[in-house]
Amino acid sequence: MTVLPVLLPPSQALDAARVDRGWNQLPAGVFRPAVAAGLIVALALSIAVAEAATAAAPFSVLSALWKWAPLMFQGFLFNLLVSFLAMGLGTLAGVPLGLAQLSVHASVRRAAWAVTQFFRNAPWLVLLFYCMFLLPFEVTVLGVTIPLPGWAKSVVGLALPVMANVAEVVRGGVQSIPSGQWESAEALAFTRRQTLWMVILPQCLKRMTPPWMNLYAILTMATTLISVVGIQDGMTLTRGALVAEGRTELFIPMYLLLLSWFFLYCYPIARWTQRLERRFNVIS
Repeated sequence: MTVLPVLLPPSQALDAARVDRGWNQLPAGVFRPAVAAGLIVALALSIAVAEAATAAAPFSVLSALWKWAPLMFQGFLFNLLVSFLAMGLGTLAGVPLGLAQLSVHASVRRAAWAVTQFFRNAPWLVLLFYCMFLLPFEVTVLGVTIPLPGWAKSVVGLALPVMANVAEVVRGGVQSIPSGQWESAEALAFTRRQTLWMVILPQCLKRMTPPWMNLYAILTMATTLISVVGIQDGMTLTRGALVAEGRTELFIPMYLLLLSWFFLYCYPIARWTQRLERRFNVIS
């Protein structure tokens, strides 16, 4: 008897694709034991090597880390604050920019595309320098003078590439919706704006969430760039602690400690993104 191939329903076909790609092999926990163990071992080895190199030092490596860890952690929290503000500002500007790329007016569509491509392909550090040196120190709005400190300029500098990448996420999400959705809404006498806000965007939200979260994780790691333009973040404070101690053997343990904090914050976001991709049936 000949067995004919059977075309699986979309849901079963998607499950089979996940199995083929090994997605069902992901553990239920956020952290794999090997990842956590590797991070702890790396930090312990760096401390042990530093301790062996400074046997005659008046203070141990652990005491130096304990002394400077609170200040370094404050700098790390400032990095997170910058990431929140830059992601929020970039999202607020990126959503309308992405929708403008889908405008029925060719001039608006081309202008939005040009702005998106420029900021999406510009180096982040170059944009930071431009914002730090070209933006004024204060602006006056309706007779009220608003200061623009360095950290605020750095937020704007990071928000510009975020805006462009969010615009691409929005454009791709809208265009991924089948054209039948637009035609059905048009048959119900919906205007283009009603179709976009009531039919298309609610369906896009699930598809846009994983890449938006992935972009936020990348932004969080990129916030260390603000140390180059003189902002007191985690990198700057760690470097200051090394200068104050004057001990080269502390270089690896201190920077590894700072790296561990970034990893412990960004890795769960990456794992959560993978879960949402599987839950929302988003294949990358």
